[in-house]
Amino acid sequence: MKKSNFITLVSGTISGVLFALGMCMALLSEWNAFKPGIIFGCIGIVLGLITIFIWRHMENKAPIQLNGKTILTVFVGIVGVLALGIGMCFSMVWNQMILGVVIGLVGLVVLLSLIPLVKGIK
Repeated sequence: MKKSNFITLVSGTISGVLFALGMCMALLSEWNAFKPGIIFGCIGIVLGLITIFIWRHMENKAPIQLNGKTILTVFVGIVGVLALGIGMCFSMVWNQMILGVVIGLVGLVVLLSLIPLVKGIK
């Protein structure tokens, strides 16, 4: 394993755990930790962005270009993740299992559509 991949693996895992913990803290009212949860979530997001920049620098890749395809890719990813999360909330929090599964599956399909959007079909 290359050093850049290992560093990306470790820092990506740490940022993902911080983000997930922050969202749990913010969204589970039983924990009474909304403000610290928002802080943890933001720290996780920032560390995730730093991870991307560090990995690209270690791999000698060019900076990310902001064009229409990049913006569309980010938008589709955000919509897919939100749909998947909303489906999980419907299923686990609001006890509406069928609607939650349907919304979650729509989110998964949207996320799977990122593969041909990013890599293309050959």
